[in-house]
Amino acid sequence: MKIGITGIDGLLGWHLRAYLHGGRKATVRGVDRPTYSDPRSLADFVQDVDAVVHLAGVNRGNDAELEETNIDLTNRLIAACEKTGSKPHIVFASSTHADRDTAYGRSKRACAAKFRQWSDKNRANFTNLVLPHVFGEFGKPFYNSVVSTFCYQIANREAPTIVTDGDLELVHTQEVATRILQVIGKGESGDNREQGRSIKVSELLAKLNEIARLYNCQIVPDLRDLLDLRLFNTFRSYLFPKYYPVTLSVHADSRGALFEAVKSRNAGQMFFSTTKPGVTRGNHYHTRKFERFLVTSGEAVIRLRKLFSGEIVEFRVSGSNPQYIDMPTFYIHNITNIGSTDLVTVFWAHEIFDKDDSDTYPESVTTS
Repeated sequence: MKIGITGIDGLLGWHLRAYLHGGRKATVRGVDRPTYSDPRSLADFVQDVDAVVHLAGVNRGNDAELEETNIDLTNRLIAACEKTGSKPHIVFASSTHADRDTAYGRSKRACAAKFRQWSDKNRANFTNLVLPHVFGEFGKPFYNSVVSTFCYQIANREAPTIVTDGDLELVHTQEVATRILQVIGKGESGDNREQGRSIKVSELLAKLNEIARLYNCQIVPDLRDLLDLRLFNTFRSYLFPKYYPVTLSVHADSRGALFEAVKSRNAGQMFFSTTKPGVTRGNHYHTRKFERFLVTSGEAVIRLRKLFSGEIVEFRVSGSNPQYIDMPTFYIHNITNIGSTDLVTVFWAHEIFDKDDSDTYPESVTTS
């Protein structure tokens, strides 16, 4: 299946690309701003794709420019389809704000109407996916989501403020990505309103502050609720890499030494491993799993690379100075024994390994 994504570098576009990248048997084609500004390139983009997920747009700025820009992006996409005779299944990311008389709401309604008219004329599938408040790792603070803003501020030791303590309906980007692929796979048309989890802004802030308080005390919060796990992972995405490695307190006396490796409000699973000199373990990433690496003996380098990025982050760690690195979601990671003796490592994950749902996607940290 060939899926085109407009706005592929945005929050939802990036997460949809990551979701499809994880062995979903889909070829992804993305659109950037230069492509959108060139009618020929946009026409090439829509040719031979089975579906187009239209995520490109703006939600901040001058009212007139915001409304004009969003409608123009839709018009350009429709014109490209008309020019090439392409009839892909179009999935449009609308918003619950479409019910409101704002520039953003009006633009969403207008775009949906234009896509609906095109689909009726061409007998093509069109899904108007109405989304509540979308959040996820790597979102832009003060733009994408109040979750992004709060997480960024707390991670940088700033004090968030609540302007209006309204009601939010939260849905994580990976849940939206799952739904988008379901819609395309089943050929669903029409209006689809996605459901999220309801929470007040003040409750959200209190929950994030508690997550940060516990984590700064080196305690992993209770992650059994999926929303709590998603919020925790989103918060952690703003800590990486400057927060790590975390040095543990070693308590030594005549008997030897000890340190606390993991303190958790729910147990998860711990692994001990030995690795021969020169050997590398890992080379995979996770989309939900919270995982900790802690070397207890030997010398190692831990390498991480964010999905679709070429930048590699390295941490050199040693069993002589206990430090842990918590793997961010969507970061490919590995560990290499760079010493002359066996490397002993503690691996801890917040969930028990399930071979049928391991949330583990093989990929090399090194891009060459």
